[in-house]
Amino acid sequence: MFDKSGQWIYLDTVEDFDNGLSDLIELWSSADKAVTLAIKESAFKHFKENLEGTLLNWADNKAKTKKYAAIAAELAEFEEVLKDF
Repeated sequence: MFDKSGQWIYLDTVEDFDNGLSDLIELWSSADKAVTLAIKESAFKHFKENLEGTLLNWADNKAKTKKYAAIAAELAEFEEVLKDF
């Protein structure tokens, strides 16, 4: 996700994405006024793009693709919830 300076940290492993999705959900749930809608939207956009790129990189590996696709499905569910936000 983001480091303390606000720079995006690219995620690579299934664990990174699993933890990153949890962090993303926590970010969107944050009541901290410093966490603006722009920050939330940027984090979502970066996470989604990073995940899509990783899925393409592992397209030839069914086992990895299946794991990343499960995270992508969870992200899609979260995105649906955000539409009502």
